Amino acid sequence: MKKKLKIDSYNKKILSTLHLEGSVTNIELAEKVNLSPSACFQRVKALKEAGYFRNLHADINLDQLCEHVLAYIEFTLEDNSAPARRRFVNRINDIPEIMDCMQLSGDVDYISLSCFPNIKALNQICSELSDQADLKIKRINTRIVLERAKWFLGYPLSKLKWLDDDNFDKERMSERVNL
Repeated sequence: MKKKLKIDSYNKKILSTLHLEGSVTNIELAEKVNLSPSACFQRVKALKEAGYFRNLHADINLDQLCEHVLAYIEFTLEDNSAPARRRFVNRINDIPEIMDCMQLSGDVDYISLSCFPNIKALNQICSELSDQADLKIKRINTRIVLERAKWFLGYPLSKLKWLDDDNFDKERMSERVNL
């Protein structure tokens, strides 16, 4: 079991900074959060070991690098039992082109963001998934992304309530009054 850490103001600053600037050096991070480099390094290591962040990623400019098709794929299952959902999720996890998959409420069971080299490859994977009777897929809808008006640039951490933050409600009320 991973050790739980107290998320104090320094740890919040570290996580918020790394979340948006993953390539920042330890010295730059230490300066931003007002810690010594060694203290900052130890905190980052402890936060990672505790599972508060998994990896750091680069935001690759696909449009500049390669031909691709971004699409949202909606899956509606015939069977929503736990074993059927596990089989479906296990299969989706094996497909690297399906980058994100979320279970939803409503008439669609799962939605995924995907990136394929072309529409033919997207259709091929959708057909292969439909053909697997044990996945119990009732319907697949694809929605091709025509333009990215806004892209995920990080969670709005400053607007979220941290689980151990007792001052959150007071700070939010203060912000609203100052608007």
